[in-house]
Amino acid sequence: MLRLENVSQHYGSFRALDGVTLEAKDGELVVLLGANGAGKSTIFLTASGLLQPTGGSIRLRHQELAGRKPSQIVGQGLVLCPEGRKLFPQMTVLQNLMLGAYVHRGDKAGNARRLQEVYELFPILAERRDQAAGSMSGGQQQMVAIGRALMGRPQVLLLDEPSLGLAPLVVKQVFEVIQRINRAGVTVMLAEQNAYAALKIAHRAYVIEGGRIVMEGNPEQMLHDDAVRKAYIGA
Repeated sequence: MLRLENVSQHYGSFRALDGVTLEAKDGELVVLLGANGAGKSTIFLTASGLLQPTGGSIRLRHQELAGRKPSQIVGQGLVLCPEGRKLFPQMTVLQNLMLGAYVHRGDKAGNARRLQEVYELFPILAERRDQAAGSMSGGQQQMVAIGRALMGRPQVLLLDEPSLGLAPLVVKQVFEVIQRINRAGVTVMLAEQNAYAALKIAHRAYVIEGGRIVMEGNPEQMLHDDAVRKAYIGA
């Protein structure tokens, strides 16, 4: 469904991405592992149109995305939930959620249905719909960020470090929700430093170092690979 082929991203002489090829097939949950600065976020920003690739191809269901505006890419079904949540803290939970539906603003009935689905997934957001997003806990803010992305009606959802800064119990809840989203038919690509938790729910995984894909395989292979365990799992 989503395929990046030989994608490069340069900042002057610095190569943030160097010939990256990866894909997420229909219904898959794919994990992208890598340290800070490895290129995970750059892959997501480039795929979602917030950065334009220096070279290569990005295709969603055989449609080329490179060169298109971010809003057009959302409209085609690829939605990014960014690292750090990027909420509007003074706006209410509901207002933040509805910003995710902006490209579908002409379909009020469809947006209302999707909002109810988000509330079913995160009941706390329905209870606190009129609360300022910035006054909520870190875990609840992450729920708002994921809910806002879901309001974009993704066929493919890019989740960038959703567990960052969250308590272990909240991380467990977030990963359970990610599985539910995937099982509901959304293809998910997940960038994570919490390798153990991510690999436990993934169908396939890639490892990126220095802007290059250095390994790919199934989660079981990754969990038992000494280099991966030493670098990302700590065992």
